[in-house]
Amino acid sequence: MTANNPTPLLPKLRFPEFRDAGNWITKKLGNQGEFLSSLTSKTAKDFDTGDAVFIPYMNVFQNTFTNIFDLRSVKIGRKESQNVVVKGDVFFTISSETKEDAGMSSVLLEEIEKCYLNSFCALFRFDDEKSPNLVFLGYLLRSALARDHLSRGAQGVTRYNISKETFRRLPLQLPSSSEQQKIADCLGSLDDLITTENRKLEALRQHKQGLMQQLFPQPGEAVPRLRFLDFQNAEAWKKEKLHDLAKQGTGHTPNKAIAEYYNGGIKWVSLADSKRLDNGLIFETEIEISKEGINNSSAVLHPSGSVILSRDAGVGKSAIISCSMAVSQHFVVWTCDPNVLSNWFLYYQLQLLKPFLEGIATGSTIKTIGLPLFNAMQVTVPGLAEQHRIADCLSTLDVKLAAEAQRLDALKSHKRGLLQQLFPSQKTV
Repeated sequence: MTANNPTPLLPKLRFPEFRDAGNWITKKLGNQGEFLSSLTSKTAKDFDTGDAVFIPYMNVFQNTFTNIFDLRSVKIGRKESQNVVVKGDVFFTISSETKEDAGMSSVLLEEIEKCYLNSFCALFRFDDEKSPNLVFLGYLLRSALARDHLSRGAQGVTRYNISKETFRRLPLQLPSSSEQQKIADCLGSLDDLITTENRKLEALRQHKQGLMQQLFPQPGEAVPRLRFLDFQNAEAWKKEKLHDLAKQGTGHTPNKAIAEYYNGGIKWVSLADSKRLDNGLIFETEIEISKEGINNSSAVLHPSGSVILSRDAGVGKSAIISCSMAVSQHFVVWTCDPNVLSNWFLYYQLQLLKPFLEGIATGSTIKTIGLPLFNAMQVTVPGLAEQHRIADCLSTLDVKLAAEAQRLDALKSHKRGLLQQLFPSQKTV
């Protein structure tokens, strides 16, 4: 096909009423409108002040559509000539840390009075009558072909930048206006459902956090504000040194230059497992070490049920190991005496302490907490039966949280699949 006769495209999945509607057509973005300048000549003193607002970089990066909740204020002089954004404008990020994240886009669906765009973003405005359906456009710009074009066009070493010319060459695959509307309605409804599930999940998280604050005593107090009926007349909680209730340990990193120390089937928790923490039990680790690695380092095996906590990057994140595991030196480990301390009770108490631990971490590049703090650490505990009751209550909430998170992940996965099927892919070119 020639430049004047663009290659016809078809998606893998099409609604029944459009299966005989013919091919989609391709138009270059640059032929549909023009790029306008965003905020210019601004210094730090101009931001978070003044009576104007602007759309920040992260709003564009994270959101398919621009909303009005993340706006920041900016000072605009009376004589300055700045472009106010209008409904239908498209925003692109022009710089990113990875090629895959280059040129993320967002479409403005509603008018925002006296609003401007961050200078780290590009502002594109369609000519009259040339704009596609705005909701359809938002999803189109996040589809595989658009993202592939922009990531391939990103240039740089430490940061990746995209030129205006790369944006202008961006191909837009367009069906009829009625098919655009159908796709927009489908994906929009799915996004509404995802938003609802997100809110439910966040509400459940907030409920859990509030319940934890009620079930554990406030700082300086010995009785929680909310206590189960069976324990309302029980003794006040006692402050104890944690090392009197649990055996404390840590770990080590075997020499990475010796291959025999790794891939030996022994699970080894490291900073690479940060995403696996704060979810109760940890079952898998990114890296495994060997018996030789254990024998030739200060790493040790900790028994199943031990509670671990990150004291470096990801400070305060915790988990319970599901089987015998070793850990790196970035973690502190407690193996609870089951006669006096429930490991799940300790886990939830550490979860509650996470903001405090994050706040006391020190360091310029990597925040960390020294072992002396944990050596002297004290906890306030009730009797063992009350510990188990509190842990059971919170673990029940965690089960609900996990179910909601799985449902949300399933919806997001379904949306990704639809995006791949409802828009032409590279293989169909």
